[in-house]
Amino acid sequence: MDTAPARQKSGPMTYRDSARPGQRVLIAGLGGSGKTTLARALGPVLGLPVYELDTMYYGPDLRMSPTFEEDIEHLLGSGSWLLDSQGPPVDSAAPPRVRARLWECADTLVWLDYPRRVVLARAIRRSLRRILTRQRLWHGHRESPLWWLRTDHPIRKAWRLTAVRQQELTARTTDPQWAHVTVVRLRSPRETADWLAAVACSAG
Repeated sequence: MDTAPARQKSGPMTYRDSARPGQRVLIAGLGGSGKTTLARALGPVLGLPVYELDTMYYGPDLRMSPTFEEDIEHLLGSGSWLLDSQGPPVDSAAPPRVRARLWECADTLVWLDYPRRVVLARAIRRSLRRILTRQRLWHGHRESPLWWLRTDHPIRKAWRLTAVRQQELTARTTDPQWAHVTVVRLRSPRETADWLAAVACSAG
């Protein structure tokens, strides 16, 4: 499989560049933006195993799993992978070195850089669906309406942190330290769908 092309100094690629991801892929975006959905669609196209960060991170008590770092290292050592995240949130219990390790080993970052209204609407729909269908999440947990009161709930984060996360990722993706990571920046669900179709076409 061809690896992704090196990122140009002019900045992240857009979906129009039809950049083909490499074999160690991260997906960035706020909760509810569609990272896991994209990962599940993109993984089979690229022939990559898909990993979900929340499943790895959360233990039975919804705290960080004691084996989280070990599991991340196992993932990184597998050679090829697709993770539905760019790393654990900075306000989580995970040490910063976990995110650094992911970025060190990644060759591609797909950034779902959607407007706040889009992420907020998606996060609300996802939470309502989880509650109404009593969808089982990590270790059998189900989302409760009370979760909406948590400061780290995706709906609250979409409202508060869209601009902050955009600034953080803009700085990181233009940092020479991470110049080895090809960045594909997708600014709308339509762009994402078009890009995924282009990748699938090139893989066919």
